[in-house]
Amino acid sequence: MTQPQAREQELSTQRRILETVLKDYGSSVIALSGGVDSATLAVLSHLALGERSLAVTGISASVSAHQKTLVKRVLRAHPMPHEWIVTEELASEAYRENKADRCFHCKNVLYGRLRQLADQRGFAMVLDGTNADDLADVRPGRQAATQLGVQSPLLECGVGKEAVRALARELHLPVAEEPASACLASRVPPLLQISADILAQIDASEDVLRRLGFSACRVRHHGELARIELPPEQIERALNPVIGERLAERLGRLGYRLSLIHI
Repeated sequence: MTQPQAREQELSTQRRILETVLKDYGSSVIALSGGVDSATLAVLSHLALGERSLAVTGISASVSAHQKTLVKRVLRAHPMPHEWIVTEELASEAYRENKADRCFHCKNVLYGRLRQLADQRGFAMVLDGTNADDLADVRPGRQAATQLGVQSPLLECGVGKEAVRALARELHLPVAEEPASACLASRVPPLLQISADILAQIDASEDVLRRLGFSACRVRHHGELARIELPPEQIERALNPVIGERLAERLGRLGYRLSLIHI
């Protein structure tokens, strides 16, 4: 057996195991962020459970317009039961303080809402898209998932990022190659108070970059300074004087007096 054939067989086995686990749940609510992990899980859950599977997307100031667009693309590619719910993590002082446990307070709000919805509607499980490779990162949100009984089938079945992307391609999902991206609050330096205005400023700035043709971009907020992060292959274009002038002018309108570009 060749290496590609072995990988294909392994992927097929992982998909069968996932589908069996999802069917065994009986019914599920899935946290759908628009990223490849949650999108792949939501689609597989729908294929396994039909109308007994409900994808839910939380909307808040920390969710970018781009993320919402990704969710809509997934739903167009694979129509399935889906709802938007408003989360209010900014109402939490602990979240706004932006300490090391910020992600816990965010996920605690989201998963709490999903758990409440599941209990009210009679869904057996609440699921998230944590994959087997995510354990390499520090993720305070995992504590919230554990406390609220949220299951992570990709993690539990040993499915890592590469396999998730392969499954997404197999399912013809438009987010199969979408770069990983954390919430907007991750662009704010630790201990700098988070506000809806700052998050909106970051969101609008990243939208400027996308409209100028950049991808996988992040704008780190440092008061009047915007620190722009781009993949190495896009740096040369960003340093083009014409593009740079447009970028500086448009970010200036949004309140950033200075901008620095980093890999």
